[in-house]
Amino acid sequence: MRLTRFTDVALRVLMRLTVTTEGEDPPTTRDVAAAMKVPYTHAAKVVARLQHLGLVDARRGRGGGLSLTTAGRSASIGTLVRELEGPGEVVECEGDTPCPLRSACRLRSALRRAEEAFYASLDPLTVSDLTASPTGPLLLGISRGRPAAD
Repeated sequence: MRLTRFTDVALRVLMRLTVTTEGEDPPTTRDVAAAMKVPYTHAAKVVARLQHLGLVDARRGRGGGLSLTTAGRSASIGTLVRELEGPGEVVECEGDTPCPLRSACRLRSALRRAEEAFYASLDPLTVSDLTASPTGPLLLGISRGRPAAD
């Protein structure tokens, strides 16, 4: 299974917002896009979706910026990935040209179980868990324009 670019960027944006330190000006969407090396327009769409989900608070203007909500900080990665990826199956059995095996195929159910196991392995993780050391300090360095330590 491969996550969409949208989900990948959403997880990275949440991780970046998790390491915002007390007293630091909240980063803007442009700041986060630059730090995560993603196009601003893509980051803006991601932030809008995360805001709609209640995970990110976005304020405009002077003194504005992005911040993680309490719900965003404790969000389950499995639940979040399910939400962002949306419904669908690993393989397309019905589509424009339905698979001739679909009525008696064991692969489809095996892949569905594997997909659920994938999500289940992510369920106990929270956004905050993903930024434990060494990731959190690395994110802070990247966000402040410092070179990443090897």
